[in-house]
Amino acid sequence: MEVIDQIHTTRSEAETIELARKFAARLSRGDVVALSGNLGSGKTRFVQGVCDAFGVRSHVSSPTFVILNRYEGLDDNGDEILIHHFDLYRISSTEEVYDLGYEEFFAGDGICLIEWADYLGELLPPQRYDVYLTLGEAADVRTIEIRRVSIGPTVGADAAQRVMHVDSRH
Repeated sequence: MEVIDQIHTTRSEAETIELARKFAARLSRGDVVALSGNLGSGKTRFVQGVCDAFGVRSHVSSPTFVILNRYEGLDDNGDEILIHHFDLYRISSTEEVYDLGYEEFFAGDGICLIEWADYLGELLPPQRYDVYLTLGEAADVRTIEIRRVSIGPTVGADAAQRVMHVDSRH
């Protein structure tokens, strides 16, 4: 298993969104981003930043009650890309995840952003980004750890090249 870590501190919602915009530059079709953190830690704000980077025009909100929102954005070539935004907070069993047809989304050419991804456990794909958001001592401070996880034979230069080097402060 290869894990590449980046740790950032943001001091406002705007900084969290900006960090996510910069992170989005590393994403490409088929990528899965697994977001974890307590309630109010900034998972949805992070998703909003990623969606903004892809030019999503519709309102981006947490799909807590509907479990999945889909957004249309544009990739670097100006081609349409689908962004699948999951919120698994209300999921109570893996059967519900299977009912969503999660494999179709993970194997597709869109981007999957999954809040409360730790609920998936071993169902998460072996190649993904893990984003851990932690509340700081001050109200708006967040520690955001971004890991590029590659498990299996596809580990190598590609994963290392895609690691993110950004400073969350301007």
